[in-house]
Amino acid sequence: MSNPNIVIERTYRASLAEVWDLWTTKEGFESWWGPQGFRADVHALEARVGGALRYDMVADTEEMIAAMKKVGQPPSHAVRARFTELVPRERLVLTSVIDFLPGVAAYDNDIKVDFASVGDRVRMVVTLHAMHSDDFSKMQQEGFTSQLTKLDARFG
Repeated sequence: MSNPNIVIERTYRASLAEVWDLWTTKEGFESWWGPQGFRADVHALEARVGGALRYDMVADTEEMIAAMKKVGQPPSHAVRARFTELVPRERLVLTSVIDFLPGVAAYDNDIKVDFASVGDRVRMVVTLHAMHSDDFSKMQQEGFTSQLTKLDARFG
């Protein structure tokens, strides 16, 4: 693959605690996770090393439900992940099991997030690790960038 990792940076006018909680609490995670047209329904979120993150990624607009149907995918799928690194208000790594792609053997995929206070703002650096193909890595980047628009609007 040509580009193994994708790095996305954002700086928000927010406290470190506010941004950290978006990743480490059920309410925070559900408030923004998922690209536009999707939501996350969290079933378990244990913010500790080895802790589970289980949620359903749900298409929640008529357009997105129709788009999923058109490509032969259900309107929701279960996601299983775990926190594989966690340094409070500094860094976390979420390792997700990618097991919902027809014809692709299940594999783990990491999202690393570094947090830093910068005056009255928080810098968040997200590293998306490569998926099984350049095309899927590009879709991952587009989806993650789409969901960040929810935070951009909240803190913009």
